[in-house]
Amino acid sequence: MGRWGRQSPVLEPPDPQPPPIPPRTFMRQSSITKIGNMLNTAININGAKKPQSNGEASWCFSQIKGALDDDVTDADIISCVEFNHDGELLATGDKGGRVVIFQRDPASKTANPRRGEYNVYSTFQSHEPEFDYLKSLEIEEKINKIRWLHQKNPVHFLLSTNDKTVKLWKVSERDKSFEGYNTKEENGLIRDPQNVTALRVPSVKQVPLMVEASPRRTFANAHTYHINSISVNSDQETFLSADDLRINLWHLEVVNQSYNIVDIKPTNMEELTEVITAAEFHPTECNVFVYSSSKGTIRLCDMRSAALCDRHSKQFEEPENPTNRSFFSEIISSISDVKLSNSGRYMISRDYLSIKVWDLHMETKPIETYPVHEYLRAKLCSLYENDCIFDKFECCWNGKDTSIMTGSYNNFFRVFDRNSKKDVTLEASRDIIKPKTVLKPRKVCTGGKRKKDEISVDCLDFNKKILHTAWHPEENIIAVAATNNLFIFQDKF
Repeated sequence: MGRWGRQSPVLEPPDPQPPPIPPRTFMRQSSITKIGNMLNTAININGAKKPQSNGEASWCFSQIKGALDDDVTDADIISCVEFNHDGELLATGDKGGRVVIFQRDPASKTANPRRGEYNVYSTFQSHEPEFDYLKSLEIEEKINKIRWLHQKNPVHFLLSTNDKTVKLWKVSERDKSFEGYNTKEENGLIRDPQNVTALRVPSVKQVPLMVEASPRRTFANAHTYHINSISVNSDQETFLSADDLRINLWHLEVVNQSYNIVDIKPTNMEELTEVITAAEFHPTECNVFVYSSSKGTIRLCDMRSAALCDRHSKQFEEPENPTNRSFFSEIISSISDVKLSNSGRYMISRDYLSIKVWDLHMETKPIETYPVHEYLRAKLCSLYENDCIFDKFECCWNGKDTSIMTGSYNNFFRVFDRNSKKDVTLEASRDIIKPKTVLKPRKVCTGGKRKKDEISVDCLDFNKKILHTAWHPEENIIAVAATNNLFIFQDKF
């Protein structure tokens, strides 16, 4: 047993090794780049007064990325969204294994008022489909999570993962090239030394800016089950990866070794009662992390107390209300996402019908509970039949920990203000992709006479869902993934 827990050496491939999958000579083009900034509509808002910081701010449309045709291929569906730590870059991953990085438009930061505009910065194929020959299973290329490392120099680093493999990517800029080598031709071929009759000094040539993404590390063969979370530690040297039953700790410089810090797999799999659904490191305490489970509990672990954190330090769980007990209680209580606040004092958890705010100093119950779409409680039976009840909605904090956001159906997303206790339902719709369009609050009618601006709960489109959202760490700019489109909204100045 290592210092951090059970050592999990990377499995060596069996001998003889199965034939490798031939490398692809092409890369599918993402719908986001297919149309080359197809609709990059920015807002020029004049003279509107600044909103108060109490959550009563109006949100307006800034940009939409991605093709607007109704014919959407599965590979173009966005599967994760993540701002970097200063909000200058915004990364998305999709089911086709691609990562698209957007960069904040410098002009939008200096404009008065400031605007939230992003342009395509880099696109690369992060993962390819693979085949597990031992288990006869296909491994999807879908990007499950993206996490940025803190920037220490002009180069950016990010982690991306599919179901089995985590990769560390380096994203760098190059605007110079060297020419006039002695030992190789201009086309790159090595010259015969006997043909070198004179020495020359290579010269530096200015070239158009190129953004290069190169894989620096590949962390593989350590997870038996599908990876659902990765999280970079505050020390910026280690990160965790979590699957259904185990959490592993990695060092960013070591690819052939990880340490198993949580293992909830029972000896007899028939006794399995819960699985891990999400995990995250504390933003400032490098020894603390949390993970959530399908039973609606969140466990906080301290790696100082034990190398193996099967025994938690704290457990956050709300007693179930007996009046709401039903056949679906266990399913809808499963936590799909957990996020610690930027201050490290609070955390939010998302279950199927609500989002809860927890104080890390109080384990017995959440300090705040916000219903997301309570009107769906009467429709759980039909949602179970069409499998929507198993959808995994994510949640996120704003930079000041005063507001939280999460998604819903019909391309609705919800923003809750913790200070004013006000909330709003907004829609990511193609109907509002016009300059200066302010988002109108939406309301769902559950019964009786429907008002003009309301939508009936029976008319909701459950195929349109907002699963992935992200909030700029310093400004009121939000990114919302709706199928293959990325919507960017900002508050109305």
